[in-house]
Amino acid sequence: QVQLVESGGGLVQAGGSLRLSCAASGRTFNKYGLGWFRQAPGKEREFVVDISWSGDSTSYADAVKGRFTISRDNAKNMVYLQMNSLKPEDTAVYYCAAHKREYRRLVMSTNVSDFDWGQGTQVTVSS
Repeated sequence: QVQLVESGGGLVQAGGSLRLSCAASGRTFNKYGLGWFRQAPGKEREFVVDISWSGDSTSYADAVKGRFTISRDNAKNMVYLQMNSLKPEDTAVYYCAAHKREYRRLVMSTNVSDFDWGQGTQVTVSS
């Protein structure tokens, strides 16, 4: 059974920073693409960023480029999202996701059923 557990969300003022963590268990994650999505109230879940199984390639949504950084530690089965220069429009529930198939990037899939999901962590940015 795959488990993804996010942590690190909270309330922060605009311009501040947060670091999200996602602990993965249940399989050998150095073979799987990982990433983060977010869902704001009244909006659909949207792609934020993904990272390849080796960690040498990333893709970012335009809205977060230059402000967010994804990283992973395969030895610890962890993926991180460093969020800087936060804006009120970044307010959302952030979800960690892992591709269900080996050596597949999340950014290359349009079907969210291809992913395993965490329970989400709330990020609120006040103006």
